Amino acid sequence: MLDKTDRKLLEMLQQDCTLSLQVLADAVNLTTTPCWKRLKKLEDDGIIRGKVALLDGEKIGLSLTAFMLIKTQQHSSAWYQQFVAVVQSLPEVMGFYRMAGEYDYLLRIQVADMKCYDAFYKRLVNGVPGLIDVTSSFAMEEIKYTTALPVNP
Repeated sequence: MLDKTDRKLLEMLQQDCTLSLQVLADAVNLTTTPCWKRLKKLEDDGIIRGKVALLDGEKIGLSLTAFMLIKTQQHSSAWYQQFVAVVQSLPEVMGFYRMAGEYDYLLRIQVADMKCYDAFYKRLVNGVPGLIDVTSSFAMEEIKYTTALPVNP
């Protein structure tokens, strides 16, 4: 169970994971050793999954965001494993979800332009049999994007 101190540390790290141990410890009124132990436990428990640099897609030439919805009639374990392996091998896929509702899967895709999206689409549909409906929507403007989870209830 996360306490107030854990939540504060997680909130701070989600904003800037390069904060020093001393800065984090001071913010939660701990010395560095107990603060480090808390952070280590959060990592060991899998709450902190990794530390990354977040890039601006547009500034590195990946300005097209697509959301792909997929329907399939295939639901065998073997098909699912093949589908997951193919999708996970595609670096353009930023998010991949199995859904409840009208569509079976949702992918968030980041590419340079429509030509690159078309190449991605062809690799996906040619790599996985049994996709019966693949539809996409394209983001015109990113209004909000965050990776920070709301850790304070």
